[in-house]
Amino acid sequence: MAEPVRIVILGGLGEIGRNCLAIEQGEGDRRSILVIDCGIMFPSADLHGIDLVLPDFTYLRENAPLISALVATHGHEDHVGGIQFLLRDEHGIGDRRDTPLPVYGSRLTLGLARNRIEEAGLLGRVDFVPTNDGDRVEIGPFEVEFVPVTHSVPHAHAIVVRTDQGVILHSGDYKLDLTPVDDRRCDLARLGEIARSEGIRLLLADSTNAEEPGFAPSETSVGSVLRQVFAEHEGRRIITASFASHLHRIQQIADAAIASGRKVATLGLSMRKNVRLGRDLGVISIPDSSLIDVEDIDQYPPGEICVISTGSQGEPMSALALLARGENRFVKLGEADTVVL
Repeated sequence: MAEPVRIVILGGLGEIGRNCLAIEQGEGDRRSILVIDCGIMFPSADLHGIDLVLPDFTYLRENAPLISALVATHGHEDHVGGIQFLLRDEHGIGDRRDTPLPVYGSRLTLGLARNRIEEAGLLGRVDFVPTNDGDRVEIGPFEVEFVPVTHSVPHAHAIVVRTDQGVILHSGDYKLDLTPVDDRRCDLARLGEIARSEGIRLLLADSTNAEEPGFAPSETSVGSVLRQVFAEHEGRRIITASFASHLHRIQQIADAAIASGRKVATLGLSMRKNVRLGRDLGVISIPDSSLIDVEDIDQYPPGEICVISTGSQGEPMSALALLARGENRFVKLGEADTVVL
């Protein structure tokens, strides 16, 4: 007899942020729980004094020994930024488990998650398990398949979970980009084959603004615009802002800068860490000769410098916000600067 399966959504439903859900199979102490994503949400303007908003961990804390693993769809903060808080003793599951929590995801996804977990001093409470496109792994009573999808952070996955009650497909965040920067496309053929052969019992799909008419242009269209902007501002120092996790955007900024004879410097701790991670994994390519420390930019004429900064959404403590207030200790804005959002 097939075991019952429950879906418990802990955050991210009808909101942008703190994405976290659990798939539970079995009954009583024989239950097994698979967690998909654990993210944070940045507070709205009316949440005074709140730094960030977390999923409700009560269910996971009460059932911590039954959690088989956590699967991360991609490396954005609203999907992996809450793992460090989940691992803590207070309100989390840290003191409720005898073994480290296995966390599955692509190498880039795990690398982005690892940064925050390491900062919190909690690496000993997690066991990272890297996966590749198309992998099928056994996690407790579930078989989990990792299907590539395109998104604004590279190496994102849709998650196919095979349960006693049939296939659950969690799309992760996706954008149907037919000409992505890295040529890694969403494997729609595989998703169609699963639907045709096994059938999909439950589809959980997430794509921001998917309910709006029209379509978004390909990420590669940004490159030509950037090259034009750099050409129009010859002789001026250019400071760009981007998500630190948007490595394809960072690659295109770097390509435009290098093509116009500029050196590239990163501004912001997360930008520096993510560019290093992306280069180590071969996700982005910036020659050593073109990458300089932000502390050395004043040694070059303004027209030979491009700074890639965090803060594209106006986060109050980001590098770009500090720059705008004249409080950044590395860069001071002047009349020879052009800022590109």
